[in-house]
Amino acid sequence: MNFILNVLGIAVILGFCYLISYDRKNIKLPIIAKALALQIILAVVLVKIPAGVWAVGKIGDFVTKVVGYARDGLQFVFGCLIDPTAATGFVFVVQVLGTIIFVGALVGVLTYLGILGWVIAKLGRVIGKLTGCSQLEGFISTANIFLSDTESPLLMSRYLGFMTNSEIMVMLVSGMGSMSMSILGGYIAMGIPANYLVIAGALVPFASIAVSKILLPEIEEPQIVENIDLSGQSKASNLIEAIANGAMDGMQMVIAIAASLVAIISMVALVNGALELVNLKLEEIFAWIFSPLGYLMGLDGNYPELVGKLLGCKLILTEFISYDILGKMVSSMDQRTAMMLSIACSGFGNVSAMAICVSGIAALCPPMKGTLSKLVFRGMLGGFAVSVMNAMIVGIVLLF
Repeated sequence: MNFILNVLGIAVILGFCYLISYDRKNIKLPIIAKALALQIILAVVLVKIPAGVWAVGKIGDFVTKVVGYARDGLQFVFGCLIDPTAATGFVFVVQVLGTIIFVGALVGVLTYLGILGWVIAKLGRVIGKLTGCSQLEGFISTANIFLSDTESPLLMSRYLGFMTNSEIMVMLVSGMGSMSMSILGGYIAMGIPANYLVIAGALVPFASIAVSKILLPEIEEPQIVENIDLSGQSKASNLIEAIANGAMDGMQMVIAIAASLVAIISMVALVNGALELVNLKLEEIFAWIFSPLGYLMGLDGNYPELVGKLLGCKLILTEFISYDILGKMVSSMDQRTAMMLSIACSGFGNVSAMAICVSGIAALCPPMKGTLSKLVFRGMLGGFAVSVMNAMIVGIVLLF
């Protein structure tokens, strides 16, 4: 029964993307079918094949260990505030968001050394050839395994002006469906297992290509860009500057996230105060609206309303709110439920991310602003769909 529900859920998601497509008659099924087939194969490798499961586990352990090194710097600066058992208790901005500064510096180093660009270029070329998408689509969808919707375009900045509208949609969908290496530490600190986050990130490219090619099929002639170089995109002149720039980028991200959470949580409290007149809460409304998706997840136990609440909070508010709820109960869930919900809540596919995405990319290529503004809403819905569909695909694989 759970298998049937998951298959139906994937069909509903793809059907929804078809309904909101800009150009239904030009949808090319072969590229979508190839991307979905490759997605299923990748999911099997990552969660069922022993070698893949071992690799994901090792990568997850490595990520957790590396992120843990941030604790030394945080303890030096903030002292007992880093210890949740101290009298000060749990300090979110230090214990969760603080790791983003360290990981931001690390990403700055990897970008400066050309390591990140090299990895993205190699993987992107493979993904492009396997799916039949353009070179730029292969690279941008791969970049979003590691980077956010505003970070990945930095690597592609010299090529943004060449992109067709369909390629831009791939950039938006993969960006909204992705996470950033810089922010993984925050999710891990909230209790989300690192290996689940690794799987969520790895599944982004193929699903993004499938969804975006339904939303906006290619009708233009993509420009062939020879010898794409992603190795020299750092603005730093030396390693020390790369560390400093990365740390400052991480700090800006911390401030932005903290400010957004203060505003969002306060606004939710305000709305809930008003809803008390009718004995309701915003979270309950989300649970009711999105519970059909929760039902289609095919989870064992009474989870539809919880899934609806998590997905509603993620789409309308931010994934941090969803992960805050999920992190407190993920250890008590069975593996399939925990993994599916961790993947479904991943990514930047939420309403508040749209303005950040448009302004961030438009700053790199101002002529794109009008196109971005026109496409970003459906791109955001596409990113949301990518995360939920990936969770359902993983759910199917885990049934066998």
